[in-house]
Amino acid sequence: MANLHAGEVEILVDGVPRTAKLTLGALAELEASLGGDTLVALVARFESGDVSSRDVMALLVAGLRGGGWRVTSSDLLTAEIAGGPLGAVRAAAELLARAFAVPG
Repeated sequence: MANLHAGEVEILVDGVPRTAKLTLGALAELEASLGGDTLVALVARFESGDVSSRDVMALLVAGLRGGGWRVTSSDLLTAEIAGGPLGAVRAAAELLARAFAVPG
C-alpha cells in the first residue's frame, strides 16, 4: 500500500498494485529521458493540459522505478494500467504533485 505522506502513489499494472515514487534518482532518470526538456517544462505542460503520452510514460516509468520495480517503457507498452489512458494520466499527475508538495 502506498504511503501518501512519503509521496507514493499506487498504480495498478496488469492487476498488480505497484508503488510509484519520484525519488531524486527517479527524477534524474526522468530528466534524462526527457532529453533537452526540464522538469519545470514538464510540470508546466501538466498544469496547462498540454501533456503528451510520452510525458505520461516517462513519468510512470520513473515513478515505478523509484518505487522499486525495475520496469522499462517497453514493459509498459503492453501493460494494462487501471483506468486506461486517463488513469495513467491521473497517476502521472499525482506523482508530480506529490514529488513537489511541501509537507505540512
